[in-house]
Amino acid sequence: MTTPNKVAIAGVGYSKVGRHLDLTDNEMVRQAVTAAMDDAGMTPADIDGVSTMGGNAMEIGFNLGLDPISWFYTSPGGPAFVEPAVHAISAVGSGMTTTCVAVRLIRQMVSQSNVVKERKAGPRRVAGDEQFTAPFGGAAAAASIAGLEMQRHMFDFGTTEEQFAVNAVNQRYHASLNDDALLRDPLTIEDYLASRYISKPTRLFDCDYPVDSASAVIFTTAERAADARKKPVHVEAAALSAIRDMNFWQLDDFSQTSPVHCAELLWSRTDLTPADVDCAQLYDGFTIITFQWLEALGFCGVGEAGPFIEAGNTRLGGSLPLNTDGGACNVGRRHGANFCIESVRQIRGECDVRQVPDAEVAVWTNAVGPFAGAVLLTA
Repeated sequence: MTTPNKVAIAGVGYSKVGRHLDLTDNEMVRQAVTAAMDDAGMTPADIDGVSTMGGNAMEIGFNLGLDPISWFYTSPGGPAFVEPAVHAISAVGSGMTTTCVAVRLIRQMVSQSNVVKERKAGPRRVAGDEQFTAPFGGAAAAASIAGLEMQRHMFDFGTTEEQFAVNAVNQRYHASLNDDALLRDPLTIEDYLASRYISKPTRLFDCDYPVDSASAVIFTTAERAADARKKPVHVEAAALSAIRDMNFWQLDDFSQTSPVHCAELLWSRTDLTPADVDCAQLYDGFTIITFQWLEALGFCGVGEAGPFIEAGNTRLGGSLPLNTDGGACNVGRRHGANFCIESVRQIRGECDVRQVPDAEVAVWTNAVGPFAGAVLLTA
């Protein structure tokens, strides 16, 4: 990192996670940050920065007794948890704050009853770019975009639905070894292929599982992290990338999106290479995103993610264990924070039966399309 301070992770934590939880936003954030402080052996007096997506950073600081704080950042809406995380890394690295907690609070999607009510209200007027997508069922539907990206990958490279199925089956197997995962029952290729299409060829098991959750990760200087309760995990490099505005529909190339530029930035900021990575925790809001990251980061060639996964490389015991907590499709849509936290736990050696032996380097990523982020962590 080209910053005055080397940055490390001292603590990680989750709130209670589930669907339709009867908990306030403030309570969920309190649970997550308290868990991270307990993990690090820290108190509110040790933290002087807050970076968040979901909630307000100043309010979080005040409610948790972190005040006064010397750094605060509230995301207007970026590439999932990696955005507040990279801002926290940058703040600690530059000396703006000594210890910054990055938070992601996310709620389950709008209930089906509300969707039905909206439909009963009749047609609505749309303007701008949406006028070209809404009449065809594509208005603000993330699964529709995933369907386009999957279709393009299959058309360009010959990727098959069976290869997407293998990825889903592998991640469910990893989830079966993780007590934090919400979906742990065995999944077969036949189960995947029998599941309904959400936006063809995207199927139900290609989609992350919406939940209520809060997650927290404490970033601090390497010097301070050395005194924390747990083994520190160091930030080797980080990158944020945007290749256009937020209009997913107008991407120039649906198979080569922001992860390509983001990966180039990440590897330019370290002497490490893809061959040094022991495990990868790659965003799976939809399965196709994971495929794009595998190729962008150089773990396989462009268009080769399907065969790479089908060959068994990404299952525990393979050359690149992937999404070893089960991914967001199984642990729930914690919006990328789970990939950071799983990376930390793997490097610490805390993952029990799903532990990658001697894991010292992990990469985790978020998002796709017009924006993306990635972080490389080391022991």
